[in-house]
Amino acid sequence: MPGNDGSMIPSLKIGSLELRLPIIQGGMGVGISRSGLASAVTKAGGLGVISSVGIGALARGLKQDFMEANCEVLEEEIRRAKETLSGAIGVNVMAAATDSAKLIETAVKCGAEVLFLGAGIPRLPRSIALTLNEGRTRFAVIVSSLRATKLIFQLWSKHYGGVPDAVVVEGPLAGGHLGFRKDQLSDPGHALEAILPAIVAEVAHMQELYGKSIPVIAAGGIFTGTDIHRMFSLGVQGVQMGTRFAATVESDASEEFKQAYMKSSKEDIVVIESPLGMPGRAIRNGFIDDVAMGMRKPFVCSYKCLTPCNPETAPYCIARALVSAMQGDMKNGFAFAGANAWRVDEIITVKKLMTSLVDEFEVCASAR
Repeated sequence: MPGNDGSMIPSLKIGSLELRLPIIQGGMGVGISRSGLASAVTKAGGLGVISSVGIGALARGLKQDFMEANCEVLEEEIRRAKETLSGAIGVNVMAAATDSAKLIETAVKCGAEVLFLGAGIPRLPRSIALTLNEGRTRFAVIVSSLRATKLIFQLWSKHYGGVPDAVVVEGPLAGGHLGFRKDQLSDPGHALEAILPAIVAEVAHMQELYGKSIPVIAAGGIFTGTDIHRMFSLGVQGVQMGTRFAATVESDASEEFKQAYMKSSKEDIVVIESPLGMPGRAIRNGFIDDVAMGMRKPFVCSYKCLTPCNPETAPYCIARALVSAMQGDMKNGFAFAGANAWRVDEIITVKKLMTSLVDEFEVCASAR
């Protein structure tokens, strides 16, 4: 479907919500995508997403209770975003977060238009799930396999009487925590292009079964408008991008964080083993080298933020490391980044980025 402004790039519908551009800014914690970045992306025609992950760490003096701080800061960020725009705002919540249900409740209460649930199979209190099914907040699930897609649809339908409004398929080239085993990351059989067709077909079946439109959104390693066009040729209706937006003027990250992207080489983009027991993709620095050599960064767990984390055996506190990086202290943290982060060669505005993506897409579309 062509864009509603006459452009060749199509619009994206999630339930009754229509976005002028089919580009979603991925939720990036801790604190990388807050109201500043999310508002800019929505103003530019896409969908900006606030990450709820560890957001309370940005206001540690505000509350002793980290989970309470998470909800308070998330509420404040949603309010700020809505004060600056009339368009939609999204919120990303990790299912593995110990306070995921409270964060979802907060996002719904504050009027977030789209909720993105990732990092596990979302199992929610029935009352919250029914609120999502019946309310004006649409919800999308983030998956990395056909198996996970089927499980989520089966679970949600059986226990909550509804199904997701959208499916984000995240491939192995994404930044941050990855939904793959380390040996799968370089396996062509697990590449985004390889896993997409079966998931697109499954979601098409779900659309028929439940009588609703469920767009598929591709994510992980998408860097240019040419990449977006290629994803659309595989049957998706939208894309999610994180790395490009992390290195924009409006990104809520520190200048030091953005410069880590700018200065990185291809060899600097590495896969690490997170304290959560999952592989993650980041920009190599001294902190990562120390951990790789077996150095432990002792800490007292102040957050209890993620259920898979065991503070007694974890080599470092990942929440603290990510907060440090976001605030510019790269000696005590590191930057998560997608596989193409090394290609970032300038810090540009969100508007300029979106314009270039659309122009590149339309060049490809015109050539067909």
